[in-house]
Amino acid sequence: MARIIHAGDTPAKRRRAHTRASAEALRLLAQRPSLAAGAFDDEAKDLVAYLAFHLRGIGDTIEGSAQSWDDRNYWKKAEQLRADYRWAPQTADRLEALAVAGDWPDVVPELLGLIPKFADVNIGKMTRDADHWVGAYRALVRRAA
Repeated sequence: MARIIHAGDTPAKRRRAHTRASAEALRLLAQRPSLAAGAFDDEAKDLVAYLAFHLRGIGDTIEGSAQSWDDRNYWKKAEQLRADYRWAPQTADRLEALAVAGDWPDVVPELLGLIPKFADVNIGKMTRDADHWVGAYRALVRRAA
């Protein structure tokens, strides 16, 4: 019998896409010198909200991947995956709370804490433009209300 290859939409594929988008947003935020002083313009606010949505997306893919490991009785690997990505939804919650409250100076340490998480993502060319994150902050505030 031939090996079955799932070339469609998988949790790992979605997680890689969310990770790439998050790394790109973090790079764009890091290129803004005014953020060190806590001065966020509209585009920076949209990028923070965009990042929060993608961190939430990373967290949403973990259980699907862990369940496939559990189905194969690799429970240690499944628990390790859950432990490795536990930070993503927690950071998304903190970023969302800070952004909705308008506490922008406290967002900067959260962003700095994310840099090591995405250090292994190589970005040779930006694959997303402003169309992806414009209006993300407004959507985040609307979602919180």
